[in-house]
Amino acid sequence: MSSAPLPLTLANLLLGPAFGSRRDPDRVFDRIAEKARQTDGDEWFTDGFRLLLREWAADEGLSPVGWQSAQAHVRRHLTNRARIRRLIAEQPAIEQETVEKPVFVVGLPRTATTLTHNVLSLSDEHRCPRLWELLAPGLEPSPRERRKAIASARRTLDGTYLLTPRFRDIHPMTAEGPEECTFLLPHALVPLSQAHLPEYHARQFERDMVPDYRHLKQCFQVLQYGRPRRRWILKSPMHTGNLDALLAVFPDATLVWTHRDPATAVASFCSLVECGMAISRRKVDLHALGATWLDLLSRSAARGVAARAAIPRDSLVDVPYSWLGTDPAAGAPKLFAAIGARWTEADAARLPGVTARPKGTRRHTYDLSRYGLTRADVEAAFSGYNALRAEVDRA
Repeated sequence: MSSAPLPLTLANLLLGPAFGSRRDPDRVFDRIAEKARQTDGDEWFTDGFRLLLREWAADEGLSPVGWQSAQAHVRRHLTNRARIRRLIAEQPAIEQETVEKPVFVVGLPRTATTLTHNVLSLSDEHRCPRLWELLAPGLEPSPRERRKAIASARRTLDGTYLLTPRFRDIHPMTAEGPEECTFLLPHALVPLSQAHLPEYHARQFERDMVPDYRHLKQCFQVLQYGRPRRRWILKSPMHTGNLDALLAVFPDATLVWTHRDPATAVASFCSLVECGMAISRRKVDLHALGATWLDLLSRSAARGVAARAAIPRDSLVDVPYSWLGTDPAAGAPKLFAAIGARWTEADAARLPGVTARPKGTRRHTYDLSRYGLTRADVEAAFSGYNALRAEVDRA
């Protein structure tokens, strides 16, 4: 990365006086939990975030902005969890909401998961979560509350783009656009894109993720309660390593698995992570970044491949990159047909709006070698997945 943008340098200077609070992360956590109105009986949720904040605070390379980001991450999850529990306690009928036959877009990151999600979200018969809803899920807001929530999400995005302008080119987002449900999944891989967290890394594939997916379902039940019921279209590459837990909670889900050459996907994703790391840490060790994410992504893919054996064939749709990456007008109707959805003239008319590159963004370029990786490294790590991808391409 080039030298830090001036706004990031200034933000670190302004936040410097508060940086000392990281020496007592438990005190910081207790303050966050109290303001979030956390209550007893939810220790499985809160204890994991206490451990995470402790480890985040111990990252010697953390910047003042990174420490603020860590607190914001924990605050958002604890606040949302407390709100969801409170709403369900006040209106128990929320948990009777049926999240019927949801579609989950999965696969390695940077394999057109976002494009696939956006295309599937075109239909009036489908329902996707919007970024402003994911940041603070709740019941149907008043028009004024909705405007405030959207404005808050825009400020969050504007702040991110100000501190790392390159992020907009790699993963453009809008406050009112479809976004991935990782924002609601409690113990996902996201913190590892912002800090050096070896213990959190080691625990990732040992954790029982079923409670996390139960929480995810409760969030969607809240977002669905009292509103027109439509088929949920959901997305996150982070689901790929947790398909068993996902299907335990959403047994009638349809999985749409996008595929692309993993050497390309890993290089592109490392470039994205570099942007996040550049905000949160004083210095980014690019080779450590590459090694971390080669491990996480290859293990996630291997777990996903292993889980496929227990998934009914009619619940799984494989989508080669060429379907939407080469010719969206031809691929989109095939995608809709594969999940049993109607492709309409209205959907076709909206398609150019979600496939066009956002104005003002530049082409994303990346290189595996920047992260200390070679194509041979990636192919060795993804040998099982590459065998699956070859079958998909042949089919």
